[in-house]
Amino acid sequence: MKKTTTRLADGRELIYYDLRDDAVRDERDHRPLDPVATASEIRHDRLLGDSVAIASHRQARTYHPPADECPLCPSRDGRLSEIPAPDYDVAVFENRFPSLAGDSGRCEVVCFTPDHDASFADLSEEQAALVLEAWTDRTAELSQLPGVEQVFCFENRGAEIGVTLGHPHGQIYAYPFITPRTERMLTSLAAHREATGGNLFDDTVADELADGRRIVLEGEHWVVFVPYAAHWPYEVHLYPKRRVPDLLALDEAARTEFPQIYLEVLRRFDRIFVGRDGGKEEGASRGARAAGAARTPYIAAWHQAPLRAGRREDFALHLELFTIRRTSGKLKFLAGSESGMNVFINDVPPEAAAERLREVASE
Repeated sequence: MKKTTTRLADGRELIYYDLRDDAVRDERDHRPLDPVATASEIRHDRLLGDSVAIASHRQARTYHPPADECPLCPSRDGRLSEIPAPDYDVAVFENRFPSLAGDSGRCEVVCFTPDHDASFADLSEEQAALVLEAWTDRTAELSQLPGVEQVFCFENRGAEIGVTLGHPHGQIYAYPFITPRTERMLTSLAAHREATGGNLFDDTVADELADGRRIVLEGEHWVVFVPYAAHWPYEVHLYPKRRVPDLLALDEAARTEFPQIYLEVLRRFDRIFVGRDGGKEEGASRGARAAGAARTPYIAAWHQAPLRAGRREDFALHLELFTIRRTSGKLKFLAGSESGMNVFINDVPPEAAAERLREVASE
């Protein structure tokens, strides 16, 4: 991997990650951009004890542009974008409309491929491995920023999720606090150790492997399962079998196997609803179309240990992947119980979801 760091016209950082060591990235950003003006503010909710980012400037962010005006495509044929180069492998840049900025953290955009019509599931194993390297490198760099307490790499896919740019990309948030979800994990982790002397993550993975009904896919170094108390209709968790706290701690064997496992899981997600409730759906990705499948909206979220306060070496890195689609043409809405009281109601039994994900294995 070759890493090249440069600056956009407004001063934001842009990093290229290339598969070839001889790649040259010396293109300049010639756009007449105004300096980035953000109004991000973190406010603490005294009643719930969590934090909210107030970011009014995001109202002006790019919203569903046509494909020939996509800001994440390479700059070609006289059209200038956020990527000055006419081609790239993986590119990461500071978000022009960040939810977190300055003393309130940092937000970055990760472009997985220059192909506007592709999806992560369409990537080669080599390209997916490069994305993993980019996530790891950005985690290392952002962890060094003053005030950052947690680094979160994630991907939103699909208009149903709320994605406003169709180009295959993800994001990275560097939070100035430990997120509420991680705080709850740490609390459960401590309580489990106090009660049993064991590690909650290790015991959860061991229990799923022993039960077997919810295992979707198992490799030498990774295991994928639908959790016993899944919140979402189709939800899987990916764990390295050797517990590590973050992406930086993955060994080479786990890094090598990850693209194989993850790409297979994503392709199965694109097959979940094939033949259900009237057959195929529209909007299939290139790889999904070849298999007669549809593009499933999803969120993919890496959970890493906090950096300083509250960090636990017994925390387990893992990726949670879920879709808000509960069946063909129908979405799982977060209505009264979920949004009002944070009590999820799941219409799809986790065992049935796991069975379906095993049925749709790639040929």
